[in-house]
Amino acid sequence: MANAVSATMHYVYVLQSINHPDETYVGRTDALRERMADHDAGRSAHTAKFRPWRLVCYHAFSDLKNAIAFEIYLKTGSGREFRRRHFGV
Repeated sequence: MANAVSATMHYVYVLQSINHPDETYVGRTDALRERMADHDAGRSAHTAKFRPWRLVCYHAFSDLKNAIAFEIYLKTGSGREFRRRHFGV
């Protein structure tokens, strides 16, 4: 089929440390459950120190470029303010 749509979804997610609530993390993955398990098991160098984590929110994108752009935005100053205002972190 020429116009087949890819079933792969791209997730941008926000984590908050359970033991250190001021610590947050923004990431992107195609396998959200597996990535969460990686974070909680300490298999990510950036998040191992502050585990365990809770998933605050995630957004699914069918287009990788849009997912990357949103992840980058959430890591900017205005994106951090957006996270605080809309997600409470």
